[in-house]
Amino acid sequence: MALGVRSEYLLAAILSSTEEALLSFGLDGTVQSWSRGAELLYGYCEPEIAGQPLSRLLPSNLSVGFNGLLYAAIQGEFPQCERAIRLRKDGSSVFVAVTRVPVRNEHGEIVGIVERGKAFTAGAAESLGEGQLKRTIDQMPMALWTTDLNLRLTSCLGAGLRSGKIRNEDLLGKSVNEYLKCQDPHTAPIAQHYEALRGVSSQFEFKRNNRVLELHLEPLRSPSGEIIGCVGAGLDITERKKTEEKMRYQATHDALTGLSNYREFLDSLEQEVRRSQRNNRSFAVLLLDLDALKSINDRMGHLAGNQALKRLSEVMKEQCRSTDLAARYGGDEFAVLLIDADPGMARQIAARVQTALRAGREQPSLSVSIGISVFPDDGRSAQELLEAADRELYQRKRTSRGRLVSARSR
Repeated sequence: MALGVRSEYLLAAILSSTEEALLSFGLDGTVQSWSRGAELLYGYCEPEIAGQPLSRLLPSNLSVGFNGLLYAAIQGEFPQCERAIRLRKDGSSVFVAVTRVPVRNEHGEIVGIVERGKAFTAGAAESLGEGQLKRTIDQMPMALWTTDLNLRLTSCLGAGLRSGKIRNEDLLGKSVNEYLKCQDPHTAPIAQHYEALRGVSSQFEFKRNNRVLELHLEPLRSPSGEIIGCVGAGLDITERKKTEEKMRYQATHDALTGLSNYREFLDSLEQEVRRSQRNNRSFAVLLLDLDALKSINDRMGHLAGNQALKRLSEVMKEQCRSTDLAARYGGDEFAVLLIDADPGMARQIAARVQTALRAGREQPSLSVSIGISVFPDDGRSAQELLEAADRELYQRKRTSRGRLVSARSR
């Protein structure tokens, strides 16, 4: 019993003499002992805090983490050292380096925790935050860098531009040309670095090693405002660009045939009209109508009809030039924009499409009627050209029907 009294006096002496914030709490989170150092650090005297939850010292967003600490202690495992943010009695924050040791009973079970805390400076807290930021950036598809006035790297973070097993630390002192794999000072992104040294900010996309990066460049200034280098940020947007390209393709192309759709064709036709008006160049428009599609659908079903549409689209792709634009105009109608084409070339390509379609061995046999218009002879606007091609298409279809009726009547 006397030994127990002496232990209590010894504990009281330790709590009153240490300058460190020494405290203990049970597995329910309530404070059991409180030192003079804890009072100086947190502002609470022992009667105010004893029996109260230690969570009073924690910001609200960290209380869940503290509950996890208690659960881990019950399991026999918990973090023994960490740096944390605590709240003083007056509501202000303090950065604390914390060391914890378990209190065990005679069976070796953890029944409480003794915590020793020591405040550390804002500079040390800032270093802690910088370390956390560096670890976060190094795990993301981005890069941050700074340069001096000679465009040599003074800092480098992130994995977005790093290649192979090169560490960011190994890049310090190297030129930004080497870092970005670009030697021409007059092209992106090196030119924008020189602009930043002149105080000009920029944002642009940059392709590198089959990746697309969105780069931001700003002048790096000293506390007095003097430009001392550049600060750059790069984010890998390759997947975003792929998604955007896929969405744009779906918005401008026909899902069945893969040809451009009606809207894309009209936009391109309007642009070509404006270009040809400036340059005084000719171009042609073909309107195509797949003959007897309704009959194919009625006799063989819509799958056969769709296959016929795809057969015509493949022929159009094969017979048109790479500079031309082939489109599904709507239903059984198609269109081709022939760039820099005269009437002779337009008739030649139309004949090639008709011949190739008739030569196909698949069943049913297919034929197509084609109307042609040429800028500026048949019109000087998109509407006039489409109407002229449509009139010729209608005339050819009517002639074709007349021949078919005549042949059947014999």
